[in-house]
Amino acid sequence: MKARLVFRDKTLFPDGAIVEMVIWQVPERTVERRHGLKYRLYYGRDGERIVGYDNELGKGDHRHVRGKESKYSFSSVERLISDFLADVERERREE
Repeated sequence: MKARLVFRDKTLFPDGAIVEMVIWQVPERTVERRHGLKYRLYYGRDGERIVGYDNELGKGDHRHVRGKESKYSFSSVERLISDFLADVERERREE
């Protein structure tokens, strides 16, 4: 069984910035993906990632903000999206 897409959303802002969120249900839970999800949440402009959340194999749940990577404590899909969008809003205000 392959991963199953469970959520996808993409927003294009007038200033050229992009927010894209993609979440898949994976067929088997692993130590790094105990929640059974694979995800990629991206905010960027002109090919530069400004904010990103993902759970790449070998790294587990983590986030990127302006080139700095830190661990992320996953609790739910709703919280993941809320935390990501809060970081996006904060970065957009600071630009």
